Amino acid sequence: MSADSTSTPKSASTRGLDRYFQISERGSSVKQEIIAGLTTFLAMVYSVIVVPSMLGAAGFNQNAVFIATCLVAAFGSLLMGLWARLPMAIGCAISLTAFTAFSLVLGQGVSIPVALGAVFLMGVLFTLITVTGIRGWLMRNLPTGIAHGTGIGIGLFLLLIAANGVGLVIKNPQAGLPVAFGDFVSLPVIMSLVGLAAILGLEKRRVPGGILLVIIAISVFGLIFDPNVKYHGFFALPTFGGEGSLIGSLDIMGALNPVILPTVLALVMTAIFDATGTIRAVAGQANLLTERGNIISGGKALTADSVSSIFAGFVGGSPAAVYIESAAGTAAGGKTGLTATTVGLLFVVMLFLAPLSYLVPAYATAPALMYVGLLMLSNVSKLDMNDSVDALSGLLCAVFIVLTGNIVTGIMLGFVSLVIGRIVSGDFKRLNIGTVIIAIALVVFYAGGWAI
Repeated sequence: MSADSTSTPKSASTRGLDRYFQISERGSSVKQEIIAGLTTFLAMVYSVIVVPSMLGAAGFNQNAVFIATCLVAAFGSLLMGLWARLPMAIGCAISLTAFTAFSLVLGQGVSIPVALGAVFLMGVLFTLITVTGIRGWLMRNLPTGIAHGTGIGIGLFLLLIAANGVGLVIKNPQAGLPVAFGDFVSLPVIMSLVGLAAILGLEKRRVPGGILLVIIAISVFGLIFDPNVKYHGFFALPTFGGEGSLIGSLDIMGALNPVILPTVLALVMTAIFDATGTIRAVAGQANLLTERGNIISGGKALTADSVSSIFAGFVGGSPAAVYIESAAGTAAGGKTGLTATTVGLLFVVMLFLAPLSYLVPAYATAPALMYVGLLMLSNVSKLDMNDSVDALSGLLCAVFIVLTGNIVTGIMLGFVSLVIGRIVSGDFKRLNIGTVIIAIALVVFYAGGWAI
């Protein structure tokens, strides 16, 4: 009798989870979903170190950004899991973090409150574009080559940022090209290269949390051998207010300044061209596509993605997006929202481990950043060289993203080259009116001097 009484609540609880998340219906189990959630968490938890490091370089309070990063990942993943019921985790996007830190704040000299206001407005506009169907229209008119080229360019951009951050690539002090090779025998450079190689090996072996393991190992090495790395503690209650807090510090009116609005548009455009592809890729791996190739609960997934950026701007984080590392969880068997819900709950726990972020030197996070950049370069294999105008326009887009340090500049040049290339080649019948409208709008945007 006692055995029945103890097992019944468990079975009832399991049945409730199964029914809500449609676990059995999608061919999974509660255990499998939780393991998948843990796998995704281990694959993306490096973000709580990388994002504060990048924004910290731009003057943000790193402890406040750590809290914001955890809150965004918890909010976004829980929203995706409990509402959209899909196995996709959301967090502060590394590429958009780089844009916010290095292009917006450091490059353009925008203040931190105004930058957060821009992130908030980006989220609002992004959500409106999503719920009104405009996002779908834009995606339908986004040429395949430029879509892949954007991912390639962002990957190159991240590689350059990470390499420069540890001194592997430096500003050329001599005449010639803008960059030069750094000090190969310096500790940051050696550890970054060793760490990157280790991540490649661990990911090849499909070790869950391989990126995190490398960050931890290099951080321990630094704590032992690098006097600049110091222990500040393990556990701490998160502080949501007081000095240095970023929660509610956004300046929306400042972001509405005509000088800043192009940045908001740039963030929206970047998110449109990057996030939707990630969502579809993860959904495809988990077999969560309809017979017509649409994402199951796709509208909710896209909305959860965009609403999370609104939340990010309020709490002091960078724009949010579905993490491609979610594919690690779907590869581990995740098929339902319980996977994402597990990720969200684990990021709530991370809120109480903030001191650990101070143990991580730049050369511990650089390998993770470079690895993400390399992953994004895999889009090269998706280019169709049989359609050379489309493929080479995508590569032009990619190259100028990194040469100019500006994502939208690359996209604009890609669109222009595609439209003109189609016309000159006599292949103009393959152009649609939407692509032409977007190309003209981008040219006007730049010719009018509104681009950042």
